[in-house]
Amino acid sequence: MTPQEILDQYGPRESMEYDVVVVGAGPAGLATAIRLKQLNPDASVVVLEKGSEPGAHILSGAVMDPRAMNELFPDWKDLGAPLNQPVTGDDLLTLSATGTSRVADWLMPRNFHNDGCYVISLSNVVKWMAQQAEALGVEIFPGFAAAEVLYDEQGRVTGVATGNLGVEKNGEPGPNFQLGMALLGKYTVFAEGARGNLGKQLLAKYRLCEGRDVQTWAIGIKELWEVPADKAQPGRVVHTAGWPIEDDTFGGGFLYHLEGNLVTLGFVIGLDYQNPYMAPFEEMQRWKTHPAIRAHIEGGKRIGYGARAINNGTPQALPKTVFPGGALVGCDAGYLNAARIKGSHAAIKSGMLCAEAIVPALAAGRAQDELSAYPEAFEKSWLNEELQQTRNFKHWFKKPQLVAKAMTGIEQWLLPKLGVASPPWTLHRTKPDWEYLKPAADCRPIAYPRPDGKLTFDKLSSVFLSNTNHEEHQPAHLTLKDASVPTAVNLPKYAGPESRYCPAGVYEYVPAEGGGERLQINAQNCVHCKTCDIKDPTQNIVWVTPEGGGGPNYVGM
Repeated sequence: MTPQEILDQYGPRESMEYDVVVVGAGPAGLATAIRLKQLNPDASVVVLEKGSEPGAHILSGAVMDPRAMNELFPDWKDLGAPLNQPVTGDDLLTLSATGTSRVADWLMPRNFHNDGCYVISLSNVVKWMAQQAEALGVEIFPGFAAAEVLYDEQGRVTGVATGNLGVEKNGEPGPNFQLGMALLGKYTVFAEGARGNLGKQLLAKYRLCEGRDVQTWAIGIKELWEVPADKAQPGRVVHTAGWPIEDDTFGGGFLYHLEGNLVTLGFVIGLDYQNPYMAPFEEMQRWKTHPAIRAHIEGGKRIGYGARAINNGTPQALPKTVFPGGALVGCDAGYLNAARIKGSHAAIKSGMLCAEAIVPALAAGRAQDELSAYPEAFEKSWLNEELQQTRNFKHWFKKPQLVAKAMTGIEQWLLPKLGVASPPWTLHRTKPDWEYLKPAADCRPIAYPRPDGKLTFDKLSSVFLSNTNHEEHQPAHLTLKDASVPTAVNLPKYAGPESRYCPAGVYEYVPAEGGGERLQINAQNCVHCKTCDIKDPTQNIVWVTPEGGGGPNYVGM
């Protein structure tokens, strides 16, 4: 049965009405809800979260700039926010296969300065924010995935519907079937994170990207380690460029020392990479073997793993963020500052700006219109000023390396010394990431070393650490527009890149009956990173929302 046929037979849905419906209990969604209740305690606000609890799907480096948190909760320290470890030092390293060079402190570009910031677990911060939201009267529904945008006859957003539960693999309602519920709001705020499933639909429906640059992405792969006490350097922040990436691919590593002998580390690769033999997961494993990285974690124990697509966040690509009945906040819109490798402060600030536009609209009796005050406030905000300062950072790295390094130095070191806040020039991108992938025949295969099980690992043991699980009887949430395309195009032309760009072993080419190969989709492994939805060279893969509560259950990430 199609979703509409199920609704026709089992509907109508039960519904609940609120002043504001928020989709996603990440930093942006929770900041929206919190600010709404701070300004209007009588407003009714609900937050839907597809993870099993707030924080379960949150993955970030993370070094947090507390500027937005200071505005949202000036007394966050007294309230017990888990920002416990101040940054104590920055290292910016350029790696070769065996060597290391460190940028002198006096030459450090401004975007890599982390004075006053904190090394955090963003999932723990989100859990704390959820507690603060509930204390203010916000209703939070974890384990409920928003699967559909609801519209009225005028095409205005009126809310969302949660996914149906108990649907069998064949699409038929099973014995435990439950119809999803409609959450209706005067305004609906979408805070799903990068490449949000509903946000993607809204961008297309309302043509919110017209006149903007194309959005670009990266994949971040992260591990959490417990290290011996003599290796712990609480507050030390390390960023790397160079090896193991051997071509002009944009990417680099991060390694941050938390409190409690914990180290969080990972690797980021731009999804505009060209070689289909590139495997981001394997690049990350290889990166850990460099002496400069190995020295921090050797002898320790890996205790967490995860991966997530990252929006590169240039203001040139920021879409229109409002439409009739709703708004996009956080990485659903693309506010992350890729140059600073930070997004949580931007997510919180964007949620606050959105809430501050909603409150007077509700007071005036408005509903389902465009919240024009939100983008207007962003234009005047410190967040816009910050993003403008780094708007060219990602784009320079599509240029030759010497040009990229020189122009980054000019924009992020020399111009600030001269009192020029933002560069007087702007670079643009019009080509989406997936179009950069070259045919396999034009590229060199990459031989990756086998994992040793101590410092480097395979995908399946990594996914195990993410605590990923999906109800096995539900329909696969990784869908193909045309089931013939993987073997007709992707495998012969691009050497089956799905099996390499996915960091969770979801896509696997296996022998087919009668000869040849077929694409097997192991949806159970999916960590909801959304990379496949972005990088598939034929744009044939569509990530849709699984049952609520499924996916990873990150701890301390």
